[in-house]
Amino acid sequence: MSTRAPEAPAKGTGLVLLTLAAGQFLMTLDSSVMNVSIATVAKDVGTTVTGIQTAITLYTLVMAMLMITGGKVGSILGRRRAFAIGCVIYGVGSLTTALAPNLPILILGWSFLEGVGAALIMPAIVALVAGNFPPRGRPRAYGLVMAAGAIAVAVGPLIGGFATTYFSWRWVFAGEVVIVLGILALARRVNDAPPEGRPKLDLVGTLLSAAGLGLAVFGVLRSSEWGWLLPKPGGPELLGVSPTVWFILGGLFVVWLFLEWERHREKTGAEPLVRPELFRNRQLVGGLMLFFYQFLIQAGLFFTIPLYLSVALGLSAIDTGIRILPLSLTLLLAAAGIPRFLPNVSPRRVVRLGLLAMLVGIVALFASIDPAAGAEIVTVPLLLAGLGIGALASQLGAVTVSAVPDEDSPEVGGLQNTGTNLGASIGTALAGSMLIAGLTSSFLTGIQQNPAVPDLVKAQANVELADGVPYTSDADLQAELDQAGVSEETATAILEVNQQARLDGLRAALVVLAGVALLALFAARRIPTEQPGSTPEAST
Repeated sequence: MSTRAPEAPAKGTGLVLLTLAAGQFLMTLDSSVMNVSIATVAKDVGTTVTGIQTAITLYTLVMAMLMITGGKVGSILGRRRAFAIGCVIYGVGSLTTALAPNLPILILGWSFLEGVGAALIMPAIVALVAGNFPPRGRPRAYGLVMAAGAIAVAVGPLIGGFATTYFSWRWVFAGEVVIVLGILALARRVNDAPPEGRPKLDLVGTLLSAAGLGLAVFGVLRSSEWGWLLPKPGGPELLGVSPTVWFILGGLFVVWLFLEWERHREKTGAEPLVRPELFRNRQLVGGLMLFFYQFLIQAGLFFTIPLYLSVALGLSAIDTGIRILPLSLTLLLAAAGIPRFLPNVSPRRVVRLGLLAMLVGIVALFASIDPAAGAEIVTVPLLLAGLGIGALASQLGAVTVSAVPDEDSPEVGGLQNTGTNLGASIGTALAGSMLIAGLTSSFLTGIQQNPAVPDLVKAQANVELADGVPYTSDADLQAELDQAGVSEETATAILEVNQQARLDGLRAALVVLAGVALLALFAARRIPTEQPGSTPEAST
């Protein structure tokens, strides 16, 4: 299929941008909304918190497994048609979720149907931006579309907290159905060339890519329960090693088989799911790597900071959402403002400065953490993190798509969204496991070294909490200690140890995220120094 991008912005591109940004916003909203409503949803559908976490995990898993295939389907059916079909499937899933009476129906609607819909929509968005905006206008368009997704993550807790507190979490999914109908009404204004020829879907490649990515992502998502390398006490193991390792290794092996199969199909003249030569494109691979790093850091921050605000500081879901809003402000300003006011700036320079802003924000938060600190300490770090995320969002979409001809943009869309989902999955799992590991180590050490804690309690803590100390608020811990009949002096000592351990766990997670930001600076060397369609600039 051949699609030539317009040389100048076409009339009505504002509505096109609104349509695609609304689609991106919708795709990202679900998980962030549900993170503050897990307990309520579990009660409503007659399951446990673990059951809802399973649904969240499966939603991410389905998207990661099918993104590459979704991009190829866009090439076969046409990008706009794939986008519309995905919206219909997603809308049906949202309606099913809103009416779900039990966990199996919730998983069908949310995890499966919405996941399949997202796998069609998100690669199509990337391709449709390339087909509706000229090269010079793409950085701003991609920046605003990506910003819409990041803003959904930031305001999701606020929306979820408000709906759950005053109405019902079900109204969020019912509202998504209305948004889908609006997107479908506007989608007619989106330009798309009809598919040329009749490319066929590589069914073996589809199965291999889905199995490989699914195994690896599932292993990562289960790492907090199983452990990364060594199995957690009482947890499953295989040959003395955590199942996480075997799932990741098995996934990587199947991905290798997938790439070998794709090379075989290309050599025999058959249509591959993804052309292997794309992975030899330095600019494309650089953009995909930076997308992976961006979403890893972003997901890690959106996991740890709300947890700190809601558990350590005791803020409500609504107040937690309000405290995260500064990130949305600078994110939107950077994503829209950089392409508008600095249209010829070096993408590599913007990406590097964005990574540095994220790094400084993480370090500033790390330095500000103190048992006496209040919620205000997250404001400046979030402003810096939002600036950095917005800076990357303003450039990376155009970097990846401009690296290949426009007819390859659906495949690039599939790869791009696979990278972002992998990054988000690993970011959440990595930050979570580092936080719990730091918390557990600090808590057990603090208990052992505190003379106010009896030896019997110390021994009991070592046995019962060796596999991980939960990230618990002071109120919940106090209630558990009262129920266990612990003396007031001992309870006070344990609460003080837990307060310090929570902060140590947060520091551990932030240190890892800061290290990832530094690692990403090395990958930024692959980002070009010239904007698509601009005159050559000096390298930085």
